[in-house]
Amino acid sequence: MNAIRAVLVDIAGVLHVGDVAVPRAVEALARLRDSGLPLRFLTNTTRRTGERLALDLQAMGVDLAADEIVTAASAAHDYVTRHGLRPHLLLHPGIEAMFRDLASDAPDCVVLGDAAEGFTYTALDRCFRILMEDPERPLIAMARNRYFSDRDGLHLDMGPFVDALEYATGRSAIVTGKPAPAFFEAALDALGAAPADAVMIGDDVEADIAGAAAVGIHGILVRTGKFREGDAERARASGARTVDDFSAAVDAVLDAAR
Repeated sequence: MNAIRAVLVDIAGVLHVGDVAVPRAVEALARLRDSGLPLRFLTNTTRRTGERLALDLQAMGVDLAADEIVTAASAAHDYVTRHGLRPHLLLHPGIEAMFRDLASDAPDCVVLGDAAEGFTYTALDRCFRILMEDPERPLIAMARNRYFSDRDGLHLDMGPFVDALEYATGRSAIVTGKPAPAFFEAALDALGAAPADAVMIGDDVEADIAGAAAVGIHGILVRTGKFREGDAERARASGARTVDDFSAAVDAVLDAAR
């Protein structure tokens, strides 16, 4: 690994699982901050705003500020705004307020977040019908994670619903969160860092590790959160190493930064 000059960190499964910090993560984050390395925290979580997420993490003892967090939801909002689109939204109630500034009459695109219980047949069929009215209307997905880890185990994430709409409409979704290259590049631009000088710490071998590797960012996979047997071999194929947890990842980063 090259000398590290910037650090990107996934949040769920790396710093916390459910409403509890991962063991040793709080102390490890403090050590990482003391190093002076610039940080950004990247999340595909689409049930909470960055502000709400920062407050929830602070309650667990994890010291994050909202302006350090880059979310897939904010990237989707930026994409819609930049292209002057009028979205039909299928989102979790926790982030609906982020999109209230956007016109939604006569929608010309569909924006999908993790709607949880909102992923009903009626809701998905409405998205399908809007898309099928015009083959040029884009399907914009905040992420396509297959599952996420909570305190009681794994839960279905939004990826399968993205796949369903892709299959039904015959088009490919525009993904705004990880592993989209633009998502990583925006975080690096904010830090003024080149990909070869940065590292991504995550628990998702596809979205975090392979996604980062695709733009030239080093990867460290942790064995917490959604990590499963076989992921270490897949991470190795992307040039990444695997360690036990966030604390061990910080050790590796600080060694590489010397």
